[in-house]
Amino acid sequence: MSDTPQQAPALPDHLSIDPRSPHFNASVFERDVGIRFNDKERVDVEEYCISEGWIKVAAGKKVDRKGKALLIKLKGKVEVFYK
Repeated sequence: MSDTPQQAPALPDHLSIDPRSPHFNASVFERDVGIRFNDKERVDVEEYCISEGWIKVAAGKKVDRKGKALLIKLKGKVEVFYK
Protein backbone atom coordinates (compact mmCIF):
# COMPACT_ATOMS: atom_id res chain seq x y z
CA MET A 1 0.00 0.00 0.00
CA SER A 2 1.39 3.40 -0.87
CA ASP A 3 1.22 6.37 1.52
CA THR A 4 0.79 9.08 -1.08
CA PRO A 5 -1.26 12.02 0.18
CA GLN A 6 -4.54 12.54 -1.61
CA GLN A 7 -4.81 15.64 -3.71
CA ALA A 8 -7.30 18.07 -2.21
CA PRO A 9 -10.15 19.09 -4.53
CA ALA A 10 -9.89 22.53 -6.07
CA LEU A 11 -11.68 25.21 -4.12
CA PRO A 12 -14.85 26.30 -5.93
CA ASP A 13 -15.73 29.88 -6.80
CA HIS A 14 -18.96 29.68 -4.78
CA LEU A 15 -19.26 27.52 -1.65
CA SER A 16 -21.78 27.18 1.19
CA ILE A 17 -21.65 25.27 4.49
CA ASP A 18 -25.40 24.56 4.39
CA PRO A 19 -26.00 20.97 3.14
CA ARG A 20 -29.34 22.04 1.60
CA SER A 21 -27.66 24.62 -0.62
CA PRO A 22 -26.85 23.81 -4.27
CA HIS A 23 -23.38 25.28 -3.60
CA PHE A 24 -22.52 22.75 -0.86
CA ASN A 25 -19.60 20.41 -1.63
CA ALA A 26 -18.83 17.80 1.06
CA SER A 27 -15.49 16.75 -0.46
CA VAL A 28 -14.08 20.26 0.08
CA PHE A 29 -14.90 20.14 3.80
CA GLU A 30 -12.78 17.03 4.40
CA ARG A 31 -9.95 19.52 5.01
CA ASP A 32 -10.03 22.84 6.86
CA VAL A 33 -10.87 25.78 4.61
CA GLY A 34 -9.63 29.26 5.47
CA ILE A 35 -11.22 32.46 4.23
CA ARG A 36 -9.49 35.83 4.16
CA PHE A 37 -11.84 38.78 3.65
CA ASN A 38 -10.29 42.21 3.04
CA ASP A 39 -6.90 40.88 4.24
CA LYS A 40 -8.35 39.62 7.55
CA GLU A 41 -8.98 35.93 8.26
CA ARG A 42 -12.61 35.16 9.13
CA VAL A 43 -13.99 32.03 10.81
CA ASP A 44 -17.70 32.96 10.82
CA VAL A 45 -18.39 32.74 7.07
CA GLU A 46 -21.46 30.74 6.01
CA GLU A 47 -21.11 31.22 2.23
CA TYR A 48 -18.73 32.96 -0.18
CA CYS A 49 -18.32 33.86 -3.85
CA ILE A 50 -14.86 34.81 -5.06
CA SER A 51 -15.79 36.14 -8.51
CA GLU A 52 -18.54 38.42 -7.20
CA GLY A 53 -16.50 39.44 -4.14
CA TRP A 54 -18.83 38.73 -1.22
CA ILE A 55 -19.29 36.60 1.88
CA LYS A 56 -22.37 35.87 3.97
CA VAL A 57 -22.16 35.87 7.77
CA ALA A 58 -24.74 35.45 10.53
CA ALA A 59 -26.49 38.66 11.63
CA GLY A 60 -26.01 38.29 15.37
CA LYS A 61 -28.31 35.80 17.06
CA LYS A 62 -31.31 36.51 14.86
CA VAL A 63 -33.03 33.51 13.28
CA ASP A 64 -35.83 33.09 10.79
CA ARG A 65 -39.04 31.20 11.56
CA LYS A 66 -37.39 27.90 10.58
CA GLY A 67 -34.55 28.40 13.07
CA LYS A 68 -31.83 29.19 10.52
CA ALA A 69 -29.54 32.15 11.20
CA LEU A 70 -30.27 35.32 9.25
CA LEU A 71 -27.35 36.17 6.98
CA ILE A 72 -25.95 39.47 5.79
CA LYS A 73 -23.81 39.91 2.69
CA LEU A 74 -20.51 41.76 2.97
CA LYS A 75 -18.68 42.88 -0.17
CA GLY A 76 -14.92 43.04 -0.53
CA LYS A 77 -11.84 41.06 -1.54
CA VAL A 78 -12.26 37.31 -0.89
CA GLU A 79 -9.35 34.83 -0.74
CA VAL A 80 -9.86 31.13 0.00
CA PHE A 81 -7.21 28.56 0.93
CA TYR A 82 -6.70 25.20 2.62
CA LYS A 83 -5.19 25.39 6.11
